[in-house]
Amino acid sequence: MQTLLGYQWSLMTPEFIVVIAAILLSLLDLLLKDSFNRQRFAYGAFGASVLALVSLILLYHQATADILEGTFVLDGFAKAFKTLLLVGAALVFLLAASGEKKTPIEDKGEYYYLLLTALLGAMFMASSADLITLFVGLELLSLSSFILVGIRKRSQASNEAAMKYVINGGISTAITLFGFSYLYGLTGSTNIIAMREALANLSDGSMHLLLAFAFLLTFVGLSFKLATAPFHMWAPDVYQGAATPVTAFLGTVSKLAGFVIMMRLFIMIFAVVPDVTGKQSLSASMQMYIAVLAAITMIVGNTIALKQQNVKRLFAYSGIAHAGYLLVPLLMLSPFTLDSMWFYMLAYLLMNIGVFAIIHGLQRQNGSEGFDLFAGLFQRSPFAAVAMTIFILSLAGIPGTAGFIGKINIFIGAFVIEPGHYVLPSIMMATTVVSFVYYFRILQQMFFRKPEGDQKLKIPFNVNVVITLCAVLTLLFGILPAIGYQFFYENFPLLKDFFFTGAE
Repeated sequence: MQTLLGYQWSLMTPEFIVVIAAILLSLLDLLLKDSFNRQRFAYGAFGASVLALVSLILLYHQATADILEGTFVLDGFAKAFKTLLLVGAALVFLLAASGEKKTPIEDKGEYYYLLLTALLGAMFMASSADLITLFVGLELLSLSSFILVGIRKRSQASNEAAMKYVINGGISTAITLFGFSYLYGLTGSTNIIAMREALANLSDGSMHLLLAFAFLLTFVGLSFKLATAPFHMWAPDVYQGAATPVTAFLGTVSKLAGFVIMMRLFIMIFAVVPDVTGKQSLSASMQMYIAVLAAITMIVGNTIALKQQNVKRLFAYSGIAHAGYLLVPLLMLSPFTLDSMWFYMLAYLLMNIGVFAIIHGLQRQNGSEGFDLFAGLFQRSPFAAVAMTIFILSLAGIPGTAGFIGKINIFIGAFVIEPGHYVLPSIMMATTVVSFVYYFRILQQMFFRKPEGDQKLKIPFNVNVVITLCAVLTLLFGILPAIGYQFFYENFPLLKDFFFTGAE
C-alpha cells in the first residue's frame, strides 16, 4: 500500500500553486482591513497563474505518469491543454485588475480567488483519468462560475443571469451524471483507461445500444457546458449579465475546458468501440448526432447573431458558432484532430479575450453595450480600433490571422478520411460567410460613424497590455503558423499516440 508521501506530487505542481494562491487570497481577504484595496488581489492571482504556467513548462519533458491510483494523469494531452487554460486565465486576471465603473464589483476579494478556483477545476478536468475526479473538477469550475456571474449582487441583470445559469447548470449536471452511470454499469469501473480496455472488446449488440444511450446522455449534458445549439439558451443572458472579465473567462477558459473533457472522454472511450467492420471508431449513429449538432450550432449561432444589438450577446452567439466549428474535427477523428483543435483553441482564446478587453475598456468610459459603443472608435483611439480590426478579421477567418489558419486546418482535415466529409465543411464555409455581416457591422461603426463626443478613449495600462499581447499573437500565428505547430510538436511529441492508443 503506497503512502501519501510515496506519490509523485511534483506532477501536480501547477495545481498546488493555484490552490495555495486561492487559499492565501481568501485568508488575506478575511484578515486585512476594509480600507485595503482588494483590487490588488488581481495581480496576486495573475502572478499565481504565471508561476503555475512556468511550473507546467518545466514539466513538459516529464514522462507520462499518474498518481492517486491513476485518477490524475500528466500526459501530452494534459500538458497541451493546461497550457491554453493557464495562458487564458493569466490574461483574464490581468484584464480583471480594472473594474467597471457603472456597476462595480463590491466583493473584490471573492471575485479573484473564485476565478482561481474555477481555473483549478478546469486544470483538474484536463488531467483527470477517472470519471469521479473529472466530475469533481467540472463541478468546481461550474460552482465557481455560478457565483462569479451573480457576484454583482445589486445588478438585476447579473442576478437574472446567475439564476438561469444555475438552473441550466443543474440540468446539465444531472444529465451528465446519468450518462456516467451507464458507462460505469457497462464497464464496472470509473477509470477511463480501464473503461477503454473493457469497451475495446465489446461484442454484445445489446450493449452497443446501451453505450449509444450513454453517449447521447453524456454528450447532451456536456453540450450545455459548451453552449452548443439547441442547448445554448443560457449563454446570451449570462454573457450579458456577467461582468465583462467574467464573460471573457466563461467564453474562453470555461468553454475550452468543456471541449477538453469532451475530447478526453470521446477519444479515450467512445472512439475505441468496434463497428461492424471491426475498425475502432465511433458508431455511425454517434457520428451522425455530432454532425447534426455541429451543423445546427453553426447555423443557429451565426444567423441569430445577425439580429443582435447588444455586443456581449452578439459575441455570445459568435461563441456558439465557434463551438460548432470545433465539433467538426471531433467528428472526423483524423490524425489532424488534436493539433487542429489545439491551434484553433489557441486562436479562439487570443481573439476573444482581446475583443472582451476592448469592450471592457469602452464600457468603463460610457457603460453602453450597444453597437454605438464602437461608434467613431478610430477617431477616439486608433490603437484600439486597429486591434479590434485584427480580432474581428481573425474571428471572421480572414487570411493573415490565426483564426484563418485554424479554420482552414479544420476545413482541410475534414477531407482526410475516406469517404470524405463534404456537408459539414460546406456548412462551415457558408456560415463563415454569413458571419461577415455582423462582424463587419462593428468595423463600420469604428471607421465610418462619428463619435458622440470629442472625448478620447482612455484604456487602463493593464487592459492595453492584454490587447497588445492578444493582437500581436493573433497576427504572429496567422502569418507564421509554423511557430505554433512547432511548439506543439516539440513539447507534446507523443500527443498523437494518445489519440490512437490512449497512452503515451
